[in-house]
Amino acid sequence: MLKLDSHQHFWQFDPIRDNWITEEMEVIRHDFLPPDLKPLLEANGIQGCIAVQADQSETETNFLLALAEEHDFIKGVVGWVDLCSPNIHSRLEYFSQFPKLKGFRHILQAEPVEFILKPEFQRGIAALNNFGFTYDILIYPKHLPVIPDLIRDNQAFVIDHIAKPDIKNGLFLNWEAEMKQIASFDNVYCKLSGMITEADLKNWKKEDIFPYMDSVFDYFGTERLMFGSDWPVCKLAGEYDAVCGLVEEYLSKLSTREQELVWGKNAEQFYKL
Repeated sequence: MLKLDSHQHFWQFDPIRDNWITEEMEVIRHDFLPPDLKPLLEANGIQGCIAVQADQSETETNFLLALAEEHDFIKGVVGWVDLCSPNIHSRLEYFSQFPKLKGFRHILQAEPVEFILKPEFQRGIAALNNFGFTYDILIYPKHLPVIPDLIRDNQAFVIDHIAKPDIKNGLFLNWEAEMKQIASFDNVYCKLSGMITEADLKNWKKEDIFPYMDSVFDYFGTERLMFGSDWPVCKLAGEYDAVCGLVEEYLSKLSTREQELVWGKNAEQFYKL
């Protein structure tokens, strides 16, 4: 069975640049590079991964592309580019020369909701499809109501981390209704990633998380969901094996074909690997 990790990160820790990694997050205040991830992938039968940006700079994009060139198991890169730039077309044209660059992401979770509606940001999103690039949507539930205004026909979108619902406090209502609406756009996928870090970091259990997985399976179906570890951020709440084990147990009730889709085939198709 093809297994791909559709969402993980690499970094050489810099306390100034990476100031979002606070002292309470000591376990991830270190370098995390391909030699650290490769044995974890192999131990869990995962053949490749998608490296996703964690810093908002083209330097980050180039850093990830260089790692992908050195390591075959990095099948694709989701980088960063200034989508609000008046020169966005020329930047996308430049980046289109790199076969492993599959798409882009902006850390929208750190932006006010109004940012998503800015004409220049919307113009940048509209430009992506001209070059075949995907877009990863990283948001909190508060951003969900405006996401339908972002969706463009024929543009491939994926919601990261099931939009970060408040699993720790068991909150569902607004998140669930908005996700159902977004799932009605058939060009929007969703990543089964970043879930344990939205639960109680020290005491999460599968029963806290499975109801949220039930919802996204109901709305997106097995053909638009993909596994992602969110390594090394997942280490705040559990090791790589724990993330894989959680998803594996949930998927065990599905058919072999459905499991294949979620574990790898959907990511392969979405990112055109």
